[in-house]
Amino acid sequence: MSSHQVIAVENLEDWFRQSIGGALERRQVTAEAHTEQYMVRLATEFARTEALYEYSHAEGYRLKPLAGMLAEAFEAGSPERRQQLLQRLGDVALFISGFFSEYLNHRPVDVDYYSRMGGTAYGTLAEMAPASRREAVLSPVFAELARKFGEFVDVLNEVAQQARVFDERDVLRLYELWLRTGSRRAADKLRELGVQPAAGAHSRFTH
Repeated sequence: MSSHQVIAVENLEDWFRQSIGGALERRQVTAEAHTEQYMVRLATEFARTEALYEYSHAEGYRLKPLAGMLAEAFEAGSPERRQQLLQRLGDVALFISGFFSEYLNHRPVDVDYYSRMGGTAYGTLAEMAPASRREAVLSPVFAELARKFGEFVDVLNEVAQQARVFDERDVLRLYELWLRTGSRRAADKLRELGVQPAAGAHSRFTH
């Protein structure tokens, strides 16, 4: 029997709402209601792994480096596209540093790097002229995420440790292995760790 808790997909958002709210309270970190809800939705979306990885025909599914994401954002041909890419950068940085901090400690770039990049992306978004009504509503959310990025990382880290939803040592490596090889063993292990491999994602070697 696995010691890791597997969360049913249909209950994932409610679980994150309760867990993030509880972690904020225990750590005495304040967050505006819209910011808290943003983190809940972010965690829910990226826990479904197809949203975290990006697909290209040349390389299949992969997690794009933050520096590449930043360069792409500043080379974007429109303010709207630039804002979308900066938001993606901030979101990925917050999720990875919050849920996979131990994994990052064994990588060339660490949690501090992810925090700097994510905080900068959110801060830039908050200062940009909103490209849409939605962006105008999110501007104060981005500002708070930028100011308290490190605190929110700690909150998400507590959520991950509380229920052992993700095994920081193995899950990213396992998912990358599954994408490359289609390994059933890797897929089964991912499910044991509480991560459901993306139904529509196939290894580049799977036909």
